[in-house]
Amino acid sequence: MRVYNFSAGPAVLPEEVLKKAASELLTYGNSGQSVMEMSHRSKEYEAVHNECIDLLREVMAIPANYKILFIQGGAHMQFEMVPLNLMQKGTADFVVTGQWAGKAFSEAKKYGEANLIASSKDKTFSYIPELDSSTFNKNADYFHICENNTIFGTKFWKLPETGSVPLVSDMSSCILSEPVDVSKYGLIYACAQKNMGPSGVTIVIIREDLIRDLSETKTPTMLQYKIYDDNNSLYNTPPTYSIYMCKLVLEWIKEKGGLSAMKTHNEKKAAILYDAIDSSKIFSNPVVKKDRSLMNVTFVTGNEELDKKFIAGAKAAGLVNLGGHRSVGGMRASIYNAMPAEGVQALVDFMKKFEENATLQ
Repeated sequence: MRVYNFSAGPAVLPEEVLKKAASELLTYGNSGQSVMEMSHRSKEYEAVHNECIDLLREVMAIPANYKILFIQGGAHMQFEMVPLNLMQKGTADFVVTGQWAGKAFSEAKKYGEANLIASSKDKTFSYIPELDSSTFNKNADYFHICENNTIFGTKFWKLPETGSVPLVSDMSSCILSEPVDVSKYGLIYACAQKNMGPSGVTIVIIREDLIRDLSETKTPTMLQYKIYDDNNSLYNTPPTYSIYMCKLVLEWIKEKGGLSAMKTHNEKKAAILYDAIDSSKIFSNPVVKKDRSLMNVTFVTGNEELDKKFIAGAKAAGLVNLGGHRSVGGMRASIYNAMPAEGVQALVDFMKKFEENATLQ
């Protein structure tokens, strides 16, 4: 029996995708081998690789002047790759809305001037700061945000107006959850293990004019976007099976109606859970309502021991990985695309029973 998995990542995958992968595990198509076993130089794998690229371009409506790259190292490596590749004049603007945005900010300081435009640290990252565009550096190489905060459960619902300065977004925990206008960004990056597939591959969507030749610099070869672009992300051995799984997830999204259907599905789930929290006498959500995430819903009882009891009871009931990030505690339900509405309803039902028992004691 499968449980309802609320992990923030590696996260739940669609059952249809897992079944398809299982059916193809020993033999993919007529190849007589698993994708795991294929040479990344083979025609069979190259077809999988290119199908994934084409599907992502189709599903996200990515314009022709943007390149799609498959890179390893997670979002953490992008914290370094972005400034190494984009910080040509030596300056960039940052909005720090949580731990990951903070790490990107810290890494950029090693390579140039990182300007802190705004931060929500003063209130434990429970809101998205209001931004004053007059404080933006018009000569910055880029403007960086973490669009969805996985740990604290906030979301940029309005993008900063950066003008000619390229907007760079860490979209790790919200990519594919709703339609986006890719043309508003200079670069998008997202590790796959939250809403796109298993861990191992990071997707970079970059406007082609931002891909620069750094061959005469000290930038390591594997940290240059141009190397990936010139070689169709096949310069070295890519995470082949993770890319194959991303292809299956993209096929699933397309079959379900695309990103508009995903948005409707995700809004429904989030409403069920937030309504339950807001009507509860013991649970609360610390995030400013207008900034709440659709993907990562945080909640607490205000009593650490009661939180632990809830998490343990939920696990026994088949609702797993509800513990909040180790840095903040409490609870967090990550309700990515693959989480069915039935799973969220099961969580809400358990919350109500837990509350009834807690108030009786």
